[in-house]
Amino acid sequence: MSSTMKAIRIEKPGDVSVIKYLDIPKPQIEKNKILVKNKFVGLNFLETYFRTGLFKASMPLVLGHEGAGIVEEVGSDVTGFEVGSRVVYLSSHNAYAEYILVDPVNAAIVPEQMALDTASASLLQGLTAVTFVKRAYNVKKGDIVLVHAAAGGTGQLLVQLCKHYGATVIGTTSNEEKAKLATDAGADHIIYYTREDVPTRVKEITNGQMVNAVFDGVGKSTFQASFDSLRRCGTLVSFGNASGVIPKVESSVLSEKEIALVSPGVFNYVRTREEFTEACSTLFDLVESGSLKVNICKEFDLKDAADAHRFIEAGKTTGKILLRV
Repeated sequence: MSSTMKAIRIEKPGDVSVIKYLDIPKPQIEKNKILVKNKFVGLNFLETYFRTGLFKASMPLVLGHEGAGIVEEVGSDVTGFEVGSRVVYLSSHNAYAEYILVDPVNAAIVPEQMALDTASASLLQGLTAVTFVKRAYNVKKGDIVLVHAAAGGTGQLLVQLCKHYGATVIGTTSNEEKAKLATDAGADHIIYYTREDVPTRVKEITNGQMVNAVFDGVGKSTFQASFDSLRRCGTLVSFGNASGVIPKVESSVLSEKEIALVSPGVFNYVRTREEFTEACSTLFDLVESGSLKVNICKEFDLKDAADAHRFIEAGKTTGKILLRV
């Protein structure tokens, strides 16, 4: 058995040119870990933040935060997993590789009838959506919510779940093609942010009520529009920096309308084994029942991770991007 594996690694922060496909040592099993042979790795905008240096990390760095594969070895202190188990997992890094050592706290068995690509595509974005609509802001029947980038991978899932829990959903998109995706996901109203003023349209759609909550994964370019679209005592869930880091906010600005500003991270919602298992169970139940449909936008081979980064940074995503391993 080979002692090396293929992986995507960066030696320093930068543009896509720093992404290297090379041979590195294969990880060795540890008593409290499982060794997973990856089949699919999920690609997220989060990895571009680490690649560019927006988020700091030690170098060299194997990118990647999630994947799905087959358990190849089980540490002596691990229970609940066996060789051959099909699993999904979250990791702080190291997923863009043929193999990865996984903490069983952040791993779950994939339901027998679920394909591995579906499980991989649903995991991080799905857990993000599942936890955000209940814990960052508790979406309930009668709410009106605004979802930015409603045709993106996370956006479509948020739209579906907000509808599932009884809310009226307003989605922002850039064009008619993406508007159809958002509408198919369940959006009741569409705002074309490229040619319409978002708060003005929100006011028209809601007859001046404005929205109970905004889910904003875009960041800097949408922050003010998100804030201005909220009603008194509304909640702004800001969870991404695709267009840049959001500006600093004075507490006095929030208190004018008693706005709650939440900046959640899914990893903090699934920190324990019990939290992760429960969230995955909820997610997989929603997927298997058809209440949550997962859209795989595009697949790239692991060696083409640089092309995948170009694709996601170009704003072309209409669902989840996977790397085939």
